[in-house]
Amino acid sequence: MKILISNDDGIAANGIRALTETLAKEHEVYVVAPDRERSAAGHSLTLHTPLRVEELEETKNGAKRTWVTTGTPGDCVKIAINAILSPEEIPDIVISGINHGPNLGSDILYSGTVSCAMEGAMMGIPSIAVSLASMQSDYEDFIYPAQFVNALLHKLKDFQFPPKSILNVNIPALEEDDIAGVAITELGKKMFTDNYEKRVDPRGKVYYWMAGELISESTNAKTDIAAVRNNKISITPVTYEMTKESVMADLDKVLRTDDTRKWT
Repeated sequence: MKILISNDDGIAANGIRALTETLAKEHEVYVVAPDRERSAAGHSLTLHTPLRVEELEETKNGAKRTWVTTGTPGDCVKIAINAILSPEEIPDIVISGINHGPNLGSDILYSGTVSCAMEGAMMGIPSIAVSLASMQSDYEDFIYPAQFVNALLHKLKDFQFPPKSILNVNIPALEEDDIAGVAITELGKKMFTDNYEKRVDPRGKVYYWMAGELISESTNAKTDIAAVRNNKISITPVTYEMTKESVMADLDKVLRTDDTRKWT
């Protein structure tokens, strides 16, 4: 299988290193990743500055080829498929990660990791976002998650990825024997409250520091947040098809869109 790997933590992150080294043992792996951390970049693209790309000649991660870019996670996948990779190198699947930290609930809207996978889905390529639900970032922390992803690929051989969709995977930071299973989940609401702490710097200037607190959620909920808290690996099918079709008829009736002269 040909695999394109990217991330939002940057080319030097331990998560992408462990994932690449593990998958390269069985698959044809290509890596295109940012030159620095681009966490919480969302689905942004570089439009007004040159996007520089450099191929790394010497890599020890087992990948067939590796490139580093000055762009965002979305840039990495878009330019890889449209400009960098040859027709023979176009991936069968895009994998984003392994992220340093969880991507759960509505927080995925800010996630560079998830957006990276979404970019692959937007180009019709099956895509997976993978996160370690912990801020631990030692290489050893990513060994089991990388092994799980490799096993997951084998399980997904007969799975037909829905159009405009990805799988968002969150793995608890536990030993393999302590993982309580795999849960197919829906997105939770939010991981943290939107609290800002007002402070004053030594020069008397006011600034704000985001200081959200964890939101409690029922352990019986069928959400990604509850699954991870119950020591389970969460797999959530996520789509970027955002049209709320059930509202269209009611909205059309209220706005009378056939004749705007009736609006005033």
